[in-house]
Amino acid sequence: ISSLCIMSRGRSGSLVEEHTARIEKLELECPNLRTMKQTPQLLALMTIIRDKATSRDDFVFFADRIIRLLVEEGLSELPFVEKIVTTPCEVDFMGAGFSQKICGVSIVRAGESMEAGLRAVCRGVSIGKILIQRDEETAMPKLFYTKLPEDIRQRKVLLLDPMLATGGSAIAAIKVLLESGVDESNIIFINLLCCPEGVQAMMKTYSKVRIVSAAVDERLNERKFILPGLGDFGDRYFGTC
Repeated sequence: ISSLCIMSRGRSGSLVEEHTARIEKLELECPNLRTMKQTPQLLALMTIIRDKATSRDDFVFFADRIIRLLVEEGLSELPFVEKIVTTPCEVDFMGAGFSQKICGVSIVRAGESMEAGLRAVCRGVSIGKILIQRDEETAMPKLFYTKLPEDIRQRKVLLLDPMLATGGSAIAAIKVLLESGVDESNIIFINLLCCPEGVQAMMKTYSKVRIVSAAVDERLNERKFILPGLGDFGDRYFGTC
């Protein structure tokens, strides 16, 4: 049994190294990309939601776990200031506090799956919505609806969408944010899964936007789907596939 455990740990380690190497290569090319540390735990969670045999209930449960971790990772990209508090032991402690208000903006529909994860760690956070749908024939985005917080230009914006494929939808959403007065450097795009083509397109168009992702996949196929991917996230999460 011990030898099997060692073999299992060794294989898991090599898989983590493979994923890490691909990510590091892309991060060198696109310095505003931040990817979660590739641990066996994260790899196991991602494996579950990638599996086409995973039930919808399990897909939602494990996707929500990843989303919450991912939101915490995104929050670490926010600016902080020194903050002194007094502990119950009547001792001053020099810590840190957020220096700017935040809000979330989800790209409807799949991005709405990430709203609960954001609310779980940021109580009372304002969340706007942008409805952009990809034309399945041309793979180009179309804008249908926008509803944003009135003071969004004074906030750091966490843009939420689980997949970064071609980058078209995210780029269109960022254009809407910029037209609403948001500074490009105040946008943090959070997604579960991305690919080199999408990240490169984002960085070419909006180089000041930070991207925070849980995993980087290999490539897009001819239909502009991420490979190996996990299918249509929104359909699997909301049970419409």
